[in-house]
Amino acid sequence: MFFIFQLNPVVQALIATIFTWSITALGAALVYFFKKINKNVLDSMLGISAGVMIAASFWSLLSPAISMANNLKINAMFVISIGFISGGLLLFIGDKVMNRLQNKKGITTNRRVLMLITSITLHNIPEGLAVGVAFGSTLYGLDGATLMSAWTLALGIGIQNFPEGTAVSVPLRREGFSRNKSFFYGQLSGIVEPISGVIGAILVLKMRLILPFLLAFAAGAMIYVVVEELIPESQTNESKDLMAMFSLVGFMIMMVLDVLLG
Repeated sequence: MFFIFQLNPVVQALIATIFTWSITALGAALVYFFKKINKNVLDSMLGISAGVMIAASFWSLLSPAISMANNLKINAMFVISIGFISGGLLLFIGDKVMNRLQNKKGITTNRRVLMLITSITLHNIPEGLAVGVAFGSTLYGLDGATLMSAWTLALGIGIQNFPEGTAVSVPLRREGFSRNKSFFYGQLSGIVEPISGVIGAILVLKMRLILPFLLAFAAGAMIYVVVEELIPESQTNESKDLMAMFSLVGFMIMMVLDVLLG
């Protein structure tokens, strides 16, 4: 298993994002076995993943971005701030566009399905990018940029992808789609992660000067997803305080792994 750590960062990014995609498919596959998914289980996974992703946004992305900006003697405060807000702004604009399309009168079932798949797919792009950038940055020996932290980031995103796959396939099944079609469209929402992951890793390796911006961009996009999607969804649970504790547990897991293995 440890031979993976000897592979090129781009190859590792591909393997890691194939893993996150496979977890999406695993979540979508629940449509074959259950008519109803236990909400407490899914919400607790969302809470844990939110904590992991918040912690990873700093240790795996922002901290290395600041370190590299200082090494390159560029204005770290300006570059990191612009990159961070740009990542969130891109998803904000994407959400606004999708909401406007969804709110049009006379929307059909097929269009509702398309909106659902497109919305989750849009959020998966920066997640794949974040993993790719994290792996690519390990070559530069930055503080916080380690293979273990990159793999931990991929694990956190994978955990979050499980309920996302289910969130696509189960509603499609309710709309009258067959189990096979529901599964197909559910896993399809995660296929962009290997693509964006490889692109992110290649960009980092080929264009070192934009690495601080890319790292901050990925962090901003991830924080947006956490605040806009993961935490609110987990807080629809009746046990809101327990779901909040799961988020703290997720943050702690990432923090401990970073200290022990970073």
